Amino acid sequence: MKISGLIKSSLIDYPGKITAIVFTQGCNFRCPFCHNPDLESTELPARISEDFLFNFLEKRKDLLDAVTITGGEPTIHEDLAEFIAKIKELGYFVKLDSNGTNPAFLKQILDGGNVDYVAMDIKQCREKYPLVAGKVDVAKIARSIEIIKTSGLKYEFRTTVLPKLHHLEDFERMGQMIMGSNNYFIQNFMPEVTLNKTYQKERSFTLSELQEIKKIMQKYVKNCSIRENI
Repeated sequence: MKISGLIKSSLIDYPGKITAIVFTQGCNFRCPFCHNPDLESTELPARISEDFLFNFLEKRKDLLDAVTITGGEPTIHEDLAEFIAKIKELGYFVKLDSNGTNPAFLKQILDGGNVDYVAMDIKQCREKYPLVAGKVDVAKIARSIEIIKTSGLKYEFRTTVLPKLHHLEDFERMGQMIMGSNNYFIQNFMPEVTLNKTYQKERSFTLSELQEIKKIMQKYVKNCSIRENI
């Protein structure tokens, strides 16, 4: 696995558990507001070896509950299932973050029984997905949503939102995409580090605007929350 980052402990990325966060290198999206732009390229080498990571996890088994695998986009890596299995063998809960672009591989991994929690980003409504993510097969996004909803696993969908790219009417259509889902989180954009540097000048939603988004999404999902920025 090409590993480019490690947060050794987090209390907020995996609900109810203390988790390490592992960042994989490379992503097939080009979201202009991405706050991990150094993880976009698939050409850059790994910064952290698997030996280092697994030595760390072995030593922290009494202090950590889980490992969150994020990116980048983890499902672009063919050895992801094997990587997850090795983490699971150490006794950790595993959370997988994905953008949903590889539904067949995602289903294979979730059916493998080594993932306990899965989170998927919903970038926009179907019609506007390319506006946020670039070239994308939206049918695959829809398939991944259904795979996750019917997986039997704990899961969440979430959207990073900003006024430049998201309007209130968009959330009606986004709600229809994930209708009946258990958990949906609204994450406010923060103009700090971004892939497209012009987005560092873009504003975030106000709390009252976020509450309006929440009112819309509550019509479509069982639980909707505004998540503090992480």
